[in-house]
Amino acid sequence: MTLQTWLLFALVIFSIGLYAVLARRNLIAILIGIELMLNAANINFLAFNHFVTSDPAVGQIIVLFVIGLAAAEVSIALSIVLAVYRQRKAIDVQDLDELRG
Repeated sequence: MTLQTWLLFALVIFSIGLYAVLARRNLIAILIGIELMLNAANINFLAFNHFVTSDPAVGQIIVLFVIGLAAAEVSIALSIVLAVYRQRKAIDVQDLDELRG
């Protein structure tokens, strides 16, 4: 597979994630979209690392950092979703119009 193939694949994954973030009103679906966008960025890092540089460790270290960042983001976001659900009994983004309380 060529670099262009991997970049096209990452573009498709990123576009699906962007659609999920912009079109959905459910917080869980928005989180899944953000994860898809981070995975597309990881695919780009690994593709450029494989085809451009000779040292395979550089891109892999960045990808591991992004995976750790995504895990931390998911744990914090899911705790926020649970707190919102306990308060409002819904996780629809349109219902979240105020920050107090």
